[in-house]
Amino acid sequence: MTTIEPPITAIEVPPATAADGLLVPPGHGRVVETAAQRVTYKVTGSHSRTASTFEVEVPPGFDVGAHVHTRSEELFYVLEGELDVLAFEPRIRTPDNWQKWESSSGRRVVRATPGTVIVVPPGCPHAFANPTETAAKMFFQASPPPDHERYFDELLEILGSGGPPDLEAIEALRKRYDIEQLTPLRHR
Repeated sequence: MTTIEPPITAIEVPPATAADGLLVPPGHGRVVETAAQRVTYKVTGSHSRTASTFEVEVPPGFDVGAHVHTRSEELFYVLEGELDVLAFEPRIRTPDNWQKWESSSGRRVVRATPGTVIVVPPGCPHAFANPTETAAKMFFQASPPPDHERYFDELLEILGSGGPPDLEAIEALRKRYDIEQLTPLRHR
């Protein structure tokens, strides 16, 4: 007697073995969410030695604040909406409003639209904010893993506590994960 297995659908993906690749169907992945951000983990350090990959929804009014990493490299790809983006060393690192920064070569903050790619090497100040009234969505990759996974878990826990963000807790968290905050994180 022959047994016919039902076809595998996007929802019925069997667990991978050590020799298999990873397939994450649309709408799948572990989600962490607060009023400030929604992050879907697509590829984690348990799946890749090179990078953690996330889908990030950025609500209107969210500003991650300018910051810099000494070890991490990041890649952002805007999927939907618009984001103001910084990825350069400014002439002067003013402690507020990174949107007004300018590099010594004249580079300024840009409005990133769908299809825009931003690559941030270690040591490069960077930031993103959603100044529009519509949510934006981006593909985000951080290397090496799993620091950003742990950082997102802990940051969203802090932001999800209600009320204004606990800036001291966020500062301590960022120091643990190689993030030097240059301007404040803000969200509505």
